[in-house]
Amino acid sequence: MARPRAVLAALTALGSTPDGSDDEQVRSGTLILASVLISLVSFVWVTTYLVYGYPLSAAIPAAYQVITVLGLVVLAHNHRFELFRKTQFVVFLVLPALLQASLGGFVASSGMSLWSIFTPLAALALLGTRRSVPWLVAYFTLLVLLAVLDPWLSQHPAELPAGFVTAFFVLNVVGVTLCTYVMLAYFVEQRARAHQALEAEQERSERLLLNVLPEPIAARLKRESGVIAEHYDSVSVLFADLVGFTARSLVMAPRDLVALLDQIFSAFDRVADAEGLEKIKTIGDAYMAAGGLPEPRPGHLEAAARAALAMRAEIADLAQRGGHPWLAVRIGIDAGPAVAGVIGRRKFIYDLWGDTVNTASRMESHGLPGQIQVTERVAGALEGSFELRPRGVVDVKGKGPMRTFLLTGPRRPLPAGAPGEAAGGSAAGSAADEAGAGSASVDPAAAGVEDLRP
Repeated sequence: MARPRAVLAALTALGSTPDGSDDEQVRSGTLILASVLISLVSFVWVTTYLVYGYPLSAAIPAAYQVITVLGLVVLAHNHRFELFRKTQFVVFLVLPALLQASLGGFVASSGMSLWSIFTPLAALALLGTRRSVPWLVAYFTLLVLLAVLDPWLSQHPAELPAGFVTAFFVLNVVGVTLCTYVMLAYFVEQRARAHQALEAEQERSERLLLNVLPEPIAARLKRESGVIAEHYDSVSVLFADLVGFTARSLVMAPRDLVALLDQIFSAFDRVADAEGLEKIKTIGDAYMAAGGLPEPRPGHLEAAARAALAMRAEIADLAQRGGHPWLAVRIGIDAGPAVAGVIGRRKFIYDLWGDTVNTASRMESHGLPGQIQVTERVAGALEGSFELRPRGVVDVKGKGPMRTFLLTGPRRPLPAGAPGEAAGGSAAGSAADEAGAGSASVDPAAAGVEDLRP
């Protein structure tokens, strides 16, 4: 079973070229398979007509066999399938008509011209509807010509037994039907396989696209050709940076460095997915995610806060159990309006712009190792659900003095009957209480902080 398949594969590969498409290979393989089948069937006619003393009639199917073999040899040498196709279409059409004429018309030849119908059917499968019409017209023209000449041709019919004529008529009908069916079955099966391969490739491309763009944006990009940009009144932006990773990369092996980053950012991806955040990008050893887009949703700020706490826990666990005690993360969060859109033509990227993005980046770069620094407006929005403590006033590059807060964890439920202030009051109130503690001015350069944004 394996050997016939190997032979079939070798034959159908004759018409393929290195730069040819799968569809072209299917088309060429279909015609080659049909040509080989008809050449094998031709042995019946060659032998029979020789036995009954009609060498001219036997020479016609033999000529087809020779033409087909020579065509395959030339095709294997130069891979010019178009020449092979045209030659086969012509001999498919003309030789059965000549054989019918040599035997004395429709009746004496057992309707040999039935084989000529193979040409328009093959042309339809290989060339399509429009380009196959001339071959169909040629077939009908040939039939009309044979019908006109039949009274003259039938005056000198081949002297063959009546049972033989009937048997060959059945053979011709079965042979044409079988060869056509096999050709079309092969064509349909190979096209189906090619279609399945195309669908698999499209699915892989779709997954790759969704790794770069959010699903709604990817869907819009496939529908629209213009600029894709949206303004959002409220989004949460999170930046996470690995503290001192650049310096550590100078002494780590490249494979170990990339493996560690992959482990960290894969964990961050899982956290972002679990909280419904959209990963925007990685910048060196920094990670950026956002909530509330591309589809606006309530609770995106709380989701960003939970994600930040989970990311910090992932890094702490990796530092303790993974043999990287030096590993720490610095996280910054801000919330507010922003613009999001797709830029680029060859390599797409979905990105955010606006003061909220810049401020979140500054919260990270002016933060402390192992801490999650947020703006005052974020602290005010989270104070009912999370524990925050004021850090004081930080001199933020490009922003000036800003009151910032450190997110420490989810707020624990108060014991029954406990006064509201026992939990420390609100973040904003705590900030006012500690106003006399002075301000904290942090110099990113002095702290060894990499400033990833202008």
